[in-house]
Amino acid sequence: MIPETYTNPVLNADWSDPDVIRVGDDFYLTASSFGRVPGLPLLHSRDLVNWTLVGHALQRLEPAGEFRTPRHDCAVWAPALRYHDERFWIFWGDPDQGIFQINAPEIRGPWTRPHLLKEGKGLIDPCPLWDDENDGEAYLVHAWAKSRAGINNRLTGHRMHPDATTLLDDGKVIVDADHIPGWFTLEGPKVHRHDGWFWILAPAGGVGTGWQGAFRSRGFFGPYEEQVVLEQRDTDVNGPHQGAWVRTPSGEDWFLHFQQRGPYGRVVHLQPMRWGDDGRPVIGDAGAPVAVHRKPDLPPQPPAEPATDDDFPGGRYGRQWQWTANPQDGWATHHSGDGLRLACARSADAHDLRRLPSLLTQRLPGTPVGVEVELRLHSQELGSRAGLAVLGDAYSWIGLQRGADGEARFVHRFAEPVAERERDAGESCPAPEGRVRLRIEIGAGARCRFFYDVGDGRRPSGQVFAATPWRWVGALLGLFALAPVGTGHAGAAVFTRFRISSLH
Repeated sequence: MIPETYTNPVLNADWSDPDVIRVGDDFYLTASSFGRVPGLPLLHSRDLVNWTLVGHALQRLEPAGEFRTPRHDCAVWAPALRYHDERFWIFWGDPDQGIFQINAPEIRGPWTRPHLLKEGKGLIDPCPLWDDENDGEAYLVHAWAKSRAGINNRLTGHRMHPDATTLLDDGKVIVDADHIPGWFTLEGPKVHRHDGWFWILAPAGGVGTGWQGAFRSRGFFGPYEEQVVLEQRDTDVNGPHQGAWVRTPSGEDWFLHFQQRGPYGRVVHLQPMRWGDDGRPVIGDAGAPVAVHRKPDLPPQPPAEPATDDDFPGGRYGRQWQWTANPQDGWATHHSGDGLRLACARSADAHDLRRLPSLLTQRLPGTPVGVEVELRLHSQELGSRAGLAVLGDAYSWIGLQRGADGEARFVHRFAEPVAERERDAGESCPAPEGRVRLRIEIGAGARCRFFYDVGDGRRPSGQVFAATPWRWVGALLGLFALAPVGTGHAGAAVFTRFRISSLH
C-alpha cells in the first residue's frame, strides 16, 4: 500500500513562532499573538497534520492600561508550551516588560493570570526545562531583542525554582553567537534533554533568510557545540526555522517550524526528523525542507483546519477572531438572532483603522480565497461607518458610511504605509436600506480585488490592493464599526454570513 502523504505548509496562515508538545495521544500547539486579544492560541491535533483551534490561554493583555490601544508588533512574542507536574505551562517574552508564565490543569484552562518571572527590556523567546534526569532541577533559557536591550545574538540561561515563580541566579550567557563565524540574530531557543545531552534548538540568520541550529552540551551552562540542521538550500522554503521537536507514541521524531511569507505571515511546516549515527538531529531531507512527505505513523484523522467562517449565532463570534487591543464592554452585544452586532465605537482615530482598538480580526489565509460578508448599518449618526478590511502596515476597506445628507452609501477607502489618514479608493454610491454584500478576492501574492452588491448585482470597486504585513505580523482581515467623536450611543452595524472560500 502506498503511504498517505501530506503537503506543506500544514498550517497555511500566520501561526507565528509555533511550539508543540504531545500529551498522551494529543498534540497541542501555541503561537505568538503579539498585541491581539485573546492571545496565545491553542491548537489541537491527533496526527500533526490536521489542526483545530480550541481556545486561547490569555484573555487580556497586562497591564491592561498599556493595551487599551493597538500595539500591533508588541506584547506576546515566541511562546514555549510545556507539560510538567500534570499542568500545562506557557512562557513568553514581552519585549517591553519581561518574561511571563501562565499555567493550567487542562489545555482549555482555567489558566492562571500572567506571572512576571523576569522583568526587563528586550527579554524574549523564553523556554523552561524541568530536568527529570537530575532530580527535577529547573532551568530557563531566553534570547534578546536588540531593539530594546541593545544586544542580541546570544542566549542567556538561568536556574529556576521548580514552581517557576522565581529565577535562582542572575543568569549567564550560555551561547554567544558573536563568537561563531557567520552566525547572527540567534534567537527562539527551545531546550530539551536527550541521550544524556542538553540540547538547545535555536534559529539564526533572520526570519526571512535564516537557518535552524542545534546546540548540545553535557551541562546546561555549556560549553555548547553548534550545527546547522535545517536550511533553505535549493528549495522554495526561505528561512526554515524556529519551531518544535516532538516525538510520537511510536517513537517517531518530527519538527514543526515556520516560513516567513510576507503578507501571509509565518506559515507552519512539518518536517521529518531523526537522530543520526553521530547522535545529532537530522531534519527534513538531510537538512533541507520537504514539500511532500509520508504522514506520521499515527491513527488516520479526518481533514481539519482552524475555523474561518462564522454565522455569529446569538451575536457571539468564534475563536478565530481577535481584537486589536483589550476589548471593552459593549463593543459586541449578544442577542436572540444570528449576526455580529458591533457598536459604532466613537473614536478620534476614525480616519486610520490601524489605530482602532475595536477592530475584530482574523488571519489572512495563505492561499487564494474569496472573503464575503453581508453588512447592515443601523446608525443614523452622520459619519458613522462599518466595513470589511484588509489590514496591515497599509490597509484598504469597503463598507457603508452615513453621509452628510443622512444617506447610507457604499464607500471604499485605503491608506498607504506612511499616510496618516485614509482616502477614497473607489466611487461611492447609495446603499438602499443601509445594506450591502461585500466581497474581497485575494489572489496570488495577496493582491486584493474588491466587489460590492447593494441590491442590483455585484460590481467591482477601485484598483488592485496588495496586502502588506506589519513588521512581525501578517496581514489581517477585519470587521469594524465606528463613529466620530461625540456623545451618546451611536448605533451599531450587523455583520452576517461571514464566509471564506477557495478561488481554485
